[in-house]
Amino acid sequence: MPARDREAVSRFVERFAAELTEAGMQRMSSRVFSALLASDSAALTSAELAESLRISPAAVSGAIAYLAQIHMVNREREPGSRRDRYRLHNELWFEMYASRDKFLDRFEKTLREGARVLGPDTPAGVRAEQSAEFFAFLQEELIGIMERWRLRQEAAEAQTNHPGRTP
Repeated sequence: MPARDREAVSRFVERFAAELTEAGMQRMSSRVFSALLASDSAALTSAELAESLRISPAAVSGAIAYLAQIHMVNREREPGSRRDRYRLHNELWFEMYASRDKFLDRFEKTLREGARVLGPDTPAGVRAEQSAEFFAFLQEELIGIMERWRLRQEAAEAQTNHPGRTP
């Protein structure tokens, strides 16, 4: 495997972390996530993360706690060691968006209740009901998107396992 340009990798990690931060993720969690994403093993120890990002172990710990809470990483023990490794979930984007389904459902239900409380004929009630409809639509579409992604992945895997054969 060819050696990577460490500076270029570091710039990528920081650039993607900045994008995630801009989208609303905590800054340090963005950096830790990006570093894990950029590692071939998708798993690093706290010391490795602290060294590569030039941050404190406490900063790593806080970032990992957040990332674990939102189901983007998990903690695993190195065999024969007391060190924890932090690993990205397999299919992390799929899992992350699939778990959003419960939030969309809660938003929709709360907004529908809000529309009733605010009054269906008031501007605020209409706005709440339209918001609830948006989340219902998003939830329905997300189910279809996730299924199409699974089918696409299965087709790609079949192609990889059987080159020359069209799925």
